[in-house]
Amino acid sequence: MAHIGFKTKLCKPRHPFTKGKVERLIRFVKGNFLAGRKFYNATDLNAQALEWCARQSGRWRRAVGCVPADEHSSACAPAATALAMTRELALYLCPRRRISFDGFVSYEGRRFGVPYWYPGKECRVSRDGEWLRIYSDDLSRELAAHPVTWSRKDSFCGDQYADMQPAELPTAPVETVIAQLEPPKGKPGFDKFDFEGRL
Repeated sequence: MAHIGFKTKLCKPRHPFTKGKVERLIRFVKGNFLAGRKFYNATDLNAQALEWCARQSGRWRRAVGCVPADEHSSACAPAATALAMTRELALYLCPRRRISFDGFVSYEGRRFGVPYWYPGKECRVSRDGEWLRIYSDDLSRELAAHPVTWSRKDSFCGDQYADMQPAELPTAPVETVIAQLEPPKGKPGFDKFDFEGRL
């Protein structure tokens, strides 16, 4: 994080002036946002949570005596600057993942397919809203894009496997030939035991 411009600040554990503030916010969200809501998946939960937080921060709060969104925009926003999209930041936002032997990368507990023609053993993965994008290791090319469905099943891409590819190639030349014989035209050997003519 140092090469991007962030610095970590150590805080005292179990400090009465900081720990209670954080825990009260978490309790406020759990008690007011989650009650009585239904979600299709985690993406829907995140979208509803952002809308709810925007409404809550735009209301007057008696405890602090202001509207939190207005206070933040007047006091904190002028001191904030946008990060320049440098190569270091792009590599940080797209973490590296190893490609498995069957052509998948794992991200957030799901497996997403990588095209078979990519020669590398590692790639970089980034999630942008409801789409997961897979890039080459040097971020020079986008390999695949998958919709984030939160399904437990593997997500395949269009050219993950070659079209004309046998399941397994033989390691030695085939020398054995099997042929099916025609049934005999004469009577079978058990004909002498056919006393009632059923054979």
